[in-house]
Amino acid sequence: MQHESKVREFVLKNYLFTSEQNALKSEDSFMKSGIMDSTGILEMIMFLHDEFGVDVMDDEMVPENLDSVDNVVAFLNKKLATN
Repeated sequence: MQHESKVREFVLKNYLFTSEQNALKSEDSFMKSGIMDSTGILEMIMFLHDEFGVDVMDDEMVPENLDSVDNVVAFLNKKLATN
């Protein structure tokens, strides 16, 4: 749950410019909803590296891993479990 809170806070603060938790559903697609573009996804990748020490490989840069809070948290948990 702590990972989800950090990811959600990052998105709310940097892309939706709010601290209102209800502004973002965990399953909302960042790209389809216009929350992030490709540059935003790269910033998310940098956030994951800086905050959690997780490196995202080229073949991992897919929507299934990075296009919603749910997807990012699942990806993050998987990466942290294998490190």
